[in-house]
Amino acid sequence: MFISKKHLSRRTLLRGAGTAIALPLLDAMIPAGTALANTAATPSAPRLGCIYIPHGATMAYWTPTKTGKDFEFTPILKPLEGYRSQLNIISGLANAPVGPEKGEDSGGAQNHERAAAAFLTAAHPVAGDRAQVGVSFDQVVAGALGQDTPLPSVELAIEPSNNTCGDVNFTCSYRSSISWKTPSLALPMENNPQLVFERLFGDGTTDAERKERRRQSASLLDSIREDVSSLSLKLPSADRTRLNEYLEEVREIERRVALVDAKLSDESLEVPDAPRGIPNGFENHIDLMFDLQVLAYKSDITRISTLMMAGEGSNVRFPRSGVNEGFHNASHHSNEQKNKDQFAVLNNYHITVLKGFFDKLAATPDGDGSLLDHSLILYGSSMSDANEHNFDPLPVLLVGGANGLIEGGRHLVYEPHTPLANLYLGLLDKFGIHRDSFGNSTGMLDV
Repeated sequence: MFISKKHLSRRTLLRGAGTAIALPLLDAMIPAGTALANTAATPSAPRLGCIYIPHGATMAYWTPTKTGKDFEFTPILKPLEGYRSQLNIISGLANAPVGPEKGEDSGGAQNHERAAAAFLTAAHPVAGDRAQVGVSFDQVVAGALGQDTPLPSVELAIEPSNNTCGDVNFTCSYRSSISWKTPSLALPMENNPQLVFERLFGDGTTDAERKERRRQSASLLDSIREDVSSLSLKLPSADRTRLNEYLEEVREIERRVALVDAKLSDESLEVPDAPRGIPNGFENHIDLMFDLQVLAYKSDITRISTLMMAGEGSNVRFPRSGVNEGFHNASHHSNEQKNKDQFAVLNNYHITVLKGFFDKLAATPDGDGSLLDHSLILYGSSMSDANEHNFDPLPVLLVGGANGLIEGGRHLVYEPHTPLANLYLGLLDKFGIHRDSFGNSTGMLDV
């Protein structure tokens, strides 16, 4: 069977007063005369998500004992059992740039200052009041694959960056971002969902401009209502349904963001220890951030995102994990088994939260599959045992089909002390970005 219709550009935007919203992939975007059976030959563009969790893990409860496909899920990773076919557990990697170089002070707590900045750069952050590290993996991909989208990349966080400064001998930007556009320029990580939403879909760049846009239009969707009605008349039934579902998702996120904004607009309301525009509770906050990433991927506003689930050295508590200890304190287990067990519970909680993101991606249709089929999500840390402040071996996961570029269902074990940069070099090659080296790489991993 062939599709016979007027072709709709993949870059079609719904426009209103000062507003433009990109569309999800619709059947009408497949060129007329294309066989339905062959739509898989033109898959959706791959997406890349990089998620950082500080302080490492209780590695004995993280690492499977068997290699290859016949591995058993460990206590920490058990929540991801349903995604075995799209999961790769990567063992044997190290990130030496986290540690001191010759002539520098010993590592120890200073490794916390370097860990976040070294995660995606695999380069050594130099001490001093001026940043000097390297271009991050996500930005290399954005430079090559993100130029066809309105935003080459988005950078997200759960904690505010201005609360994550540590040692005065290091610039605060090392702890504040994992995304580096140049060796000296860290991209700011935004933790306010409302500002993220308005960056993705809004028109204003300042608070005054955004308030004026909200005054002029009850919502983004209200401002494009006429364009939606006009486009709907041209679409087949299945596309109209898909468009309506997508716009309802936009409206739901818009509603949730507006609720937060409305509550916090009441000056008599005291919200201790929470910046304006941030939902109460870690779960509500990160769930909204995950929704925004899914929506950004789905609308093709961006294909590359980074997210810091917590700040380096953060001592935030996660009440729903069942662990009352602060995150950083819990990672310093003093080599007592009960404390290691407690930290493993916290690691498992973070994986459970992460699974919610994969559930959203897997439930979102995209071309001939789901967003999870067409995405690669990297999750990991720059530390192994935070009690020792070491960086070898690291907890690293790859999840998603990446448009068929990477086989899943494996526990891949590499030679001890293999640079994390070697993985990035291999992934860049999978994305069609061919380089001789990256960071402190010594070769390319075949993933």
